[in-house]
Amino acid sequence: MSDEQETKPEETKATEEEPPKEEPKEEESTATFEPVVKLEEVKVVTGEEEEEVLCSHRSKLFQYGETMLDKGTGKKTWKERGIGEARILRHREHQRLRFLMRQEKTMKVIANHALDPRIKLEPNAGSDRSWVWSCFDFADGELEEKVFALRFANSEVADEFKTKFEEHQKEMEKLLAGEDKADEGGAAEEAAEALSGLKTEDE
Repeated sequence: MSDEQETKPEETKATEEEPPKEEPKEEESTATFEPVVKLEEVKVVTGEEEEEVLCSHRSKLFQYGETMLDKGTGKKTWKERGIGEARILRHREHQRLRFLMRQEKTMKVIANHALDPRIKLEPNAGSDRSWVWSCFDFADGELEEKVFALRFANSEVADEFKTKFEEHQKEMEKLLAGEDKADEGGAAEEAAEALSGLKTEDE
């Protein structure tokens, strides 16, 4: 080995391993933001608070009458009023019964009439899942004679509704008969007054 060749000490690592740098801790925000406008809970009165539901069936309601374009012409057709729950309600205090139906999305009242024992549910021509009847309805705020048709999902549901409807009609008939006996010395209530007491306000 020549003098020029000298043993070199082991080269140290060019750089020492540096400890990992500590990342700055993220501070959690404790700020609170108050809404610009505070909305208070509003109690909605539907007029059904004092009633119990005796039966309810989802269905589609139609009304026979003049359209806006045919007003005054005497030309009448079937027009759809909406889809919703066709319900029979009983008032907890005076026990009167009524038929009520709202549109399922808007909750607008589309049918509202007393369960008059004189109402006859007739089969709709060509269909075994719908019924037609006429009545004095109060859905639009005034007592009007209307013709309705109610279409159900199938004939079984339609038959079940008819059975319940007629069953509660008999109950209403007994109730009215009892009121007539108790009111022999005075005039019987008008149908409009009875319905006014059951008036349902739209939400």
